[in-house]
Amino acid sequence: MNSPVRAFRSVGGTPPFMRRGEGPWIFDEDGRRYLDLVLSWGPLILGHCPAPVKAALAAQLERGWSFGAPTEGEVRLAELIRRRMPSLEKLRLTSSGTEAAMSAIRLARAATGRSRILKFAGGYHGHADSLLVEAGSGVATLGIPGTPGITEGTASDTLVVPFNALDAVETAFERWPEAVAAVIVEPVAGNMGVVPPEPGFLKGLREITVRDGALLVFDEVITGFRVSPGGAQERYGVTPDLTCLGKVIGGGLPIGAYGGRRDVMELVAPAGPVYQAGTLSGNPLAVGAGLATLEQLDVFSYERLERSSQRLGAAIRREAEACGAPLQVNRVGSMLTAFFNPEAVRDYAGARRSDAAAYARWFHRLLERGVSMPPSQFEAAFLSTAHDEESLASFETALAGSFKA
Repeated sequence: MNSPVRAFRSVGGTPPFMRRGEGPWIFDEDGRRYLDLVLSWGPLILGHCPAPVKAALAAQLERGWSFGAPTEGEVRLAELIRRRMPSLEKLRLTSSGTEAAMSAIRLARAATGRSRILKFAGGYHGHADSLLVEAGSGVATLGIPGTPGITEGTASDTLVVPFNALDAVETAFERWPEAVAAVIVEPVAGNMGVVPPEPGFLKGLREITVRDGALLVFDEVITGFRVSPGGAQERYGVTPDLTCLGKVIGGGLPIGAYGGRRDVMELVAPAGPVYQAGTLSGNPLAVGAGLATLEQLDVFSYERLERSSQRLGAAIRREAEACGAPLQVNRVGSMLTAFFNPEAVRDYAGARRSDAAAYARWFHRLLERGVSMPPSQFEAAFLSTAHDEESLASFETALAGSFKA
């Protein structure tokens, strides 16, 4: 397996190997069709093989797919991102979200002259050493308490507090005044399952970091251009200093980006002394797919995504209530998680109290009925603009009785 969660360790069984996708559907090597609510873990916001993206990829293949030199497409994508997310006054493309977060943290340390970073328990920002401390995603799924290979020195520079706990953030800054380079946060947690920020939480982070002189970094690899046209920062009205992007901006091809305030970004080489590079950064195929994807996303796209996601979440709640199953459905925009938990989930500790075994049984019942959900209690499900009446109705049919023991 090339990514741990795909191994089905937390839900059991053998994962189907996929052959092709079309719209909201995915087909395995045996020819079986599934309604896809994973969507490559979020990037496929238009569904599988949308015509505009296929056309962009075909056109780029005719011209070439890697040059190691600047291209017009890079600039066009950067300008489109900046128009929709104005806080990114300058940005740098990478090949993954992990690279973007790692680079943003290095840049924050250089800009502030400080070494410590603060993250939130269950927040996953890629697999860079300093960001794997108490991480979510596959780390949470597999129950790994810590990853061998991370030195004590690296771990000691990472402060971890609960998500949605502004008082804990205040306490950390009081204990280490003018020592924290940056707070990095998923503005909507997606890697402990979907956990929305509570009212005032993101605004409070902004106020604390400004007061102390630390930078605020939004990891919008998942939420960027998914929860609104301008990401979570537009949805919640909070402007970070730096932003990490990925997933949707590549339309399903490998890509990442980090950017933000001009004065901070001008520290990145060659303009400044902070080095970061990548042979395939700004790859023309990924850039072309990203441009084609973002150009299709207008206000009506997000209205459709909201309606579909609301319908899906309501159907899950309705069926769970009918079966007497304790369940919480956390949803923001077109991402959601069904937590097998009798109590509201507002942080990683709450997510961990969910019944992962019950989720695994539900997962397999749906898989047998042709619905592909995330193979982990601690991941988000996603919808696309391709999820139409037929596909949503098929989900509601598959859902019937799925919570019964």
